[in-house]
Amino acid sequence: MDSIDLKILALLQNDATLSIATIGEKVGLSQTPCWKRIQRLEADGVIDRRVAVLDPVKLGLGLTVFVSIETSDHSRDWLERFASTVSAMPEVLEFYRMAGDVDYMLRVVVADMQAYDTFYKQLIATLPLKNVTSRFAMEKVKSTTALPLPSAPPNGRFVPTLSVVAGE
Repeated sequence: MDSIDLKILALLQNDATLSIATIGEKVGLSQTPCWKRIQRLEADGVIDRRVAVLDPVKLGLGLTVFVSIETSDHSRDWLERFASTVSAMPEVLEFYRMAGDVDYMLRVVVADMQAYDTFYKQLIATLPLKNVTSRFAMEKVKSTTALPLPSAPPNGRFVPTLSVVAGE
């Protein structure tokens, strides 16, 4: 990836409906080279997909809940069954296996407390869980889907690296 790829990604993260001509103009390319770069970024999996971001409140989904889950069973079979079950629940927008004091973290979006209670009962009926803790969001302060893109180095080529800082 180079600085032009990074500029294209920044533009698409902000507005995936931009035309190829507009993107090309903003990054200094004609349409064909711009389109080829976007196709390559998609083929390489850098661009995972293009979606519309909806307003949950306007759709009647005003309650966001962060659910921490602890389990006593850490077997592969249990995880596969749990992941399959939870991933199929449409209320679960994000699902992470964690390191630290909780095993799993979910971001759940529902209409209201009654809808969450229904979801909660369905969740705890899936498989044995040690502890389920729910945290209710009172206000969305920041929400973005845009990743913080690195700036291109002076040579114009970006190579992802893992850096380790002493003492961390």
